[in-house]
Amino acid sequence: MPEKSPIMIEAKGLSKFYGPFVAIKDMTFAIPEGQIVAFLGPNGAGKSTTMKILSGYLAASEGSAAIGGLDVRTNRLEASKRLGYLPENGPLYQSMTPLELLEFFAEARSLDGDFVERQLKKVIKQCSLELILEKPIDKLSRGNKQRVGLAQALLHDPEVLIMDEPTSGLDPNQIREFRHNIRELGQTKTILLSTHILQEAEAVADRVLLVHNGRLAFDGSPEDLKKNGSLEETFYELTNYGRPEETKAS
Repeated sequence: MPEKSPIMIEAKGLSKFYGPFVAIKDMTFAIPEGQIVAFLGPNGAGKSTTMKILSGYLAASEGSAAIGGLDVRTNRLEASKRLGYLPENGPLYQSMTPLELLEFFAEARSLDGDFVERQLKKVIKQCSLELILEKPIDKLSRGNKQRVGLAQALLHDPEVLIMDEPTSGLDPNQIREFRHNIRELGQTKTILLSTHILQEAEAVADRVLLVHNGRLAFDGSPEDLKKNGSLEETFYELTNYGRPEETKAS
């Protein structure tokens, strides 16, 4: 029998409470090496909360999260070396140029000089930053800012990428380009990306995790999600479309 791929992203019973408010409850899943997984759900379903816990940005109220087998709470620094994280509004210092930002993050991560030189060349090419390297970030378009954010997430050559709504606010051409980047990166990295756009999940993902009201409602392939009809019909059914929601999360 072929060996099982190692688990690169794992959530075990994750819950996050803010007093009586339930942001997420008992979120459990495991993503093996090499998968591209879409974290699908309506706005406010709990996707961002889960991703922030997986990245170590938030602490869970219950349960555990691991990147590459390393618990993000007890081994945060080591786990972060394996993880590239692109939040919805990326960590971009508006007064810097893309090159200055990448050099800053390289220094902050204490990356080796020779490695930095190789990686700078690599991510600049991967993310098509050649023409905007010396422009102030606050003068860049939304699409270019997303490319800079992706470059900083890739700079340390992580094994895992977590991206929160990476195509939000992009025009159709920029979305197409970003999806191409995701598919290319998926050949060498494990990727979890959140979206509320059904076509996004179908276009790039090997697997879909659908979350609603802070709970996992579906785990399977995009094809499985369409077995009872269209993606839209199944999505509406699983998220109780048209009914009052019990809880909402960020």
